[in-house]
Amino acid sequence: MYDIVVYGATSFVGQILVRYLAERYPHGEVRWAIAGRSAEKLALLRRSLGEAYAELPLIVADAFDDTALRTMCHSTRLLVSTVGPYARYGEPLVRACAELGTDYCDLTGEVLWIRRMIERYEARARTTGARILHCCGFDSIPSDLGVYLLQREAVQRSGAPCAEVKLRVKRLRGGISGGTAASMLTMVREVAADPALRRELANPYILCPAPVAGQRQPSLSGIGYDSELDSWCAPFIMAGINTRIVHRSNALQQFAYGRDFRYGEGMLMGRGLGGQLRATAVSLGMATLMLAGAIGPTRTLLERHLLPAPGTGPSEVEQQRGNFELQLYGRTNSGAMVRVTVTGDRDPGYGSTARMLGETAACLAYDCAAETEGGFWTTASLLGDALIARLERWAGLRFTVELR
Repeated sequence: MYDIVVYGATSFVGQILVRYLAERYPHGEVRWAIAGRSAEKLALLRRSLGEAYAELPLIVADAFDDTALRTMCHSTRLLVSTVGPYARYGEPLVRACAELGTDYCDLTGEVLWIRRMIERYEARARTTGARILHCCGFDSIPSDLGVYLLQREAVQRSGAPCAEVKLRVKRLRGGISGGTAASMLTMVREVAADPALRRELANPYILCPAPVAGQRQPSLSGIGYDSELDSWCAPFIMAGINTRIVHRSNALQQFAYGRDFRYGEGMLMGRGLGGQLRATAVSLGMATLMLAGAIGPTRTLLERHLLPAPGTGPSEVEQQRGNFELQLYGRTNSGAMVRVTVTGDRDPGYGSTARMLGETAACLAYDCAAETEGGFWTTASLLGDALIARLERWAGLRFTVELR
């Protein structure tokens, strides 16, 4: 029985994850294996790890071969998947894990797919004890754990959570891979084909376990001026998934952040005319990309000529040069400002994300109490402090709390 199986090991992020695990556990403390649909590619990846991993087990399983997937699930305590777009390839594996009681985590940021998985398989996962975690990378660990930490500090300081928290991206340096581009275009195509899905996607509580009659949520769909921080802001492309995960965490924790909790995200662009112009340029660029992705001919142009192809992404040097800094702000009921800064020392989408995913898998496998019930969780509601400790020790993340 393996502790962890990495499925999609030969994908772009999968290879980064496998190399991280090999470095992190150099003496084989963890019983793990790598899996995918190509035996040849798996063997090539294993050889690249060196002689110490010459006996690393390989598992061949196609994403649509239910028998192979179930056999793989039977062989391990936990499956970690990097096979996207998840809306296209992910459901059979989630179904198998939910039915067989195998723990699972992945990197998806596809809101509508996550909602479908919860609707279809949460009841079964609760019965079998499978703990299932989506969004275990840059979307949405820094947001989810950042809010968790901020609200814990607010309660300790003032006896109550902050009624509103905002996340602002101060620094973001990194590239985009073909897998992420494909996932984004898949979701845009799905929404463009069905206006009803567009309305559902606009619901900030779409992933909450029960209908929530909450406050109207802040939505930075264009540019805005943050007077408290004296900066113009642009939309943050990850906000659509991050905000939904944070609200689900609140609901799963019995509304520890409050039933009227408000949360929004944006990117700091600076003050004055220069900041306004930068915010406008970013906002228009994002709107143009989404529009192009929704129209067949321009979507094809993006896929063939402008966006990276599946299996490609930033070079190792670019990943190491990448970094990020996110700042979360909230005010306690006494008027004090609590700020949590989350930083990472690698490319956010790949170098850093692979480490986050690896430590989430290890945390779920080794730190999560065996009696924790099955179901679809979030990192904040299931792993909390234990995962923060792992990320700070091993994954190059820092969570800093300040009170003003």
